[in-house]
Amino acid sequence: MDNEIIENEVLQPEIVEIVGVRFKPVGKIYFFDPKGFVFSLGDKAIVETVRGYEIGEIAVPNKKVPPDDKFMPLSPVIRPATEEDIAKSAENKEKEKAAFKICEEKIAKHGLPMSLVDVEYTFDNNKIIFCFVAEGRIDFRELVKDLAGVFRTRIELRQIGVRDETKLVGALGVCGRKVCCASFLSEFAPVSVRMAKDQSLSTNPQKISGACGKLICCLNYEESTYEDAYKTLPRMGSYVKTPEGNGIVVESNVPLEKVSVRLELDGSPIKSFKKEEVSLLRGADKKSEKEEISEIED
Repeated sequence: MDNEIIENEVLQPEIVEIVGVRFKPVGKIYFFDPKGFVFSLGDKAIVETVRGYEIGEIAVPNKKVPPDDKFMPLSPVIRPATEEDIAKSAENKEKEKAAFKICEEKIAKHGLPMSLVDVEYTFDNNKIIFCFVAEGRIDFRELVKDLAGVFRTRIELRQIGVRDETKLVGALGVCGRKVCCASFLSEFAPVSVRMAKDQSLSTNPQKISGACGKLICCLNYEESTYEDAYKTLPRMGSYVKTPEGNGIVVESNVPLEKVSVRLELDGSPIKSFKKEEVSLLRGADKKSEKEEISEIED
């Protein structure tokens, strides 16, 4: 009889303590093990990341939560940031400004079709990260060698998308206010043309595109409300029964919970009905997924 090998399961703790750290203004929040340190909102901390030691701002103070894959396993907080750490971080910011100018000069020297957007020193100065945008792939090997010769440290050139560029640089939205991604959105969510259709908005790309040229992120904000409403409210194009006869829905007004229906009777005007007054006979014809959805992919 073969020997059976029994592996002991690693038991997950029922509760873990976390702190949320943000490395850039309006940046994504990453979670760490506070290791007994107690932080308040806005405190600075030195943490260990895949890039080495980094300084960040506490966006979520000490909090006990059940383990979750979105932040497990937790890397440790090394220590609360000291005055020396904060001064070093400020010094790095000044060095980034100088590095930006030097890199722009090198890009022009090599004649590369790329636009520099951001420069970041790691806290320990072991690496400098240059973020840029370009229409296609760029052969920047000679540029990296040139920059490494100037700065005498590891160099990383990172190509980013237009949405990330807008988040870093900032811009005004179609509403006249600062774009959401640079104001409060820490992460991007998928947006589709179908959302504009659900909300009875124009699908003209010029009217529903943001400063980045992609669909505006705010299409997402009310989408769940419209999705819930359409569970009971007929969509535009649906064939319905009304107290005055059958017809086709030409407009769905979600806030008022009403639909406008073109009745089958010749010469009959379009009439408005409350959702309780209509019953669905046939749903709206759906286009293919390729025609309906235009996801932002960066």
